[in-house]
Amino acid sequence: MSEKKDRKYYIDWWEIKTSTIYGVVALLCIVAIIGGGGYWLWNNNWVIQAPTDEAPKNTARIVSFQGDVRIIRVTTRKTENVTKEVYVQAGDTIQTQADGRAQVEMIDGSVLSVRPNSTVVIRDSRSIFGGTSVRVKLDDGQIRVETEDQKESSDNIVEVRDTENRLSAQTDASFNLNDEANRGEIRITRGSIESKSGENKTVLKEDEYAVLEGGKISGKEDLIKTPELLSPNSSERLLTKGSTKSVLFTWKKPDTKSTFSYYLQISKSPFFVSDKMVVDKTSLTDSKFNVSDMPVGIYFWRVRAKADSEQITEWSEPMRFLIVTQTTVSKINAGSWKIEFVGGNLYIVKGTTKPGATVSISGRETYARSDGSFSLQVSSASTSVTVEIYDEQGNRGRYNLNLKTGKAL
Repeated sequence: MSEKKDRKYYIDWWEIKTSTIYGVVALLCIVAIIGGGGYWLWNNNWVIQAPTDEAPKNTARIVSFQGDVRIIRVTTRKTENVTKEVYVQAGDTIQTQADGRAQVEMIDGSVLSVRPNSTVVIRDSRSIFGGTSVRVKLDDGQIRVETEDQKESSDNIVEVRDTENRLSAQTDASFNLNDEANRGEIRITRGSIESKSGENKTVLKEDEYAVLEGGKISGKEDLIKTPELLSPNSSERLLTKGSTKSVLFTWKKPDTKSTFSYYLQISKSPFFVSDKMVVDKTSLTDSKFNVSDMPVGIYFWRVRAKADSEQITEWSEPMRFLIVTQTTVSKINAGSWKIEFVGGNLYIVKGTTKPGATVSISGRETYARSDGSFSLQVSSASTSVTVEIYDEQGNRGRYNLNLKTGKAL
């Protein structure tokens, strides 16, 4: 019986088994598949690149923004437009325009929300003896601060009108400079604040409202909640046979025994900028208001209340509604999708669609430019978002957009 022998190839003085050659070929194929797959994942944004720039020590960072937001750098006095997640250091000034909003993550984990038409200075941001010192100054507009757990050695202070307002842990408060009344306002919906002016100290607690006049707390009372909007409700489509329609706006009075007057704003813009304002009413005594002959289009509306005590509530969250003609609704197409990863859960979605159409993603909205292009920053912990597009005639488009591949269904 003959013995089975391995086939061999002889290359000069090397003796190589056939099985070895097969093994090398298989290994090369595996490497090629892995390398090609990795290249495809990288090119299609499945692999998130680690940031190349590390955050400077003791700096806050703008983690979310919308509209026109600017930073005046303390080191150069130059103004920068915010276009991506960016770090902010002590001495820098953040400014929002009429359509601007920003969220700033401070070094103690608190979140500073800057509302439209506001100016706030980051006065301090440093670590001290195991704790932190966070201090901001409101120069104009409105901010909201939310703190979570923090050490007793930590300080989180908001300066408003010559007062220092120290927020305790687990606190949610807003600070406002009211130009109409020439005073500052503090509203607390959670936690507590110690307000200090000179040697005077006042403790403000949950669901309290305080007025700042003459550099000190001049009075405090129970916080009045914002009015509840009833109709038209969110995304309601109001049909008309002509080109206009009468619309009745109704809202619910805050749940207190006070007598109120109301402010009503109706706008073509979700930012309620002056050139898009349709109705701007003050001193309404009833919790309803009728607007006749409103043209076909997309609208946003909000309400706030003023009590006998002069306390003014915050604006209600805006509601959007459409007035559309009773015609056949057609689909709005969109394409040329492009996704830019900003950092964290932030993305900038770009594309093209019908000029003038409204594009809505994750609760944020923008308008398509005259060439149909649009750009919108969104925050999403998921790999996909729903894109809704609509115009003043009631035509709509809806797409499920993959934030990794940039493909839409």
